[in-house]
Amino acid sequence: MSLTRVLFVAAAATVGLGVALADQPFSSELDARKGQFKMLAFNIGPLVGMAQGNIEYDAATAQMAADNIVALASLHQTRLWPAGSDNESIDNTRALPAIWENSEDFAAMFDDLGSAARDMQAAAGTDLNALRGQLRALGGACSACHEAYRQPE
Repeated sequence: MSLTRVLFVAAAATVGLGVALADQPFSSELDARKGQFKMLAFNIGPLVGMAQGNIEYDAATAQMAADNIVALASLHQTRLWPAGSDNESIDNTRALPAIWENSEDFAAMFDDLGSAARDMQAAAGTDLNALRGQLRALGGACSACHEAYRQPE
């Protein structure tokens, strides 16, 4: 295939992708924020498993998961939550319009997640009892925001 033909196919695909994305408002933002929450769940999972005794406590794994949770909770959120990306305006999200109606409270809850994540980071690699002690606060921060700002499944 000639270089000209390759460039033409690439350009056509790019234009087609642009049209497809135009039909899906906030596609990139939704993908990013869903990815962030999937990564949070992925890292919280081993901590819950250890706390429940389903996974043997491993300080290094617990610490790595907690470090990742802190990093994820530290990401700046503004670009992930554009106005109009709620579940009443677009499909494929459970984000309630209340997020934008109460943006200061929503931001405070995300700050609470960051604080609980840092506390978990300090405890996770110490021992199982310390991990268990902080898991309730971390889960509480997640649940409080979900109850206020996420449509139930």
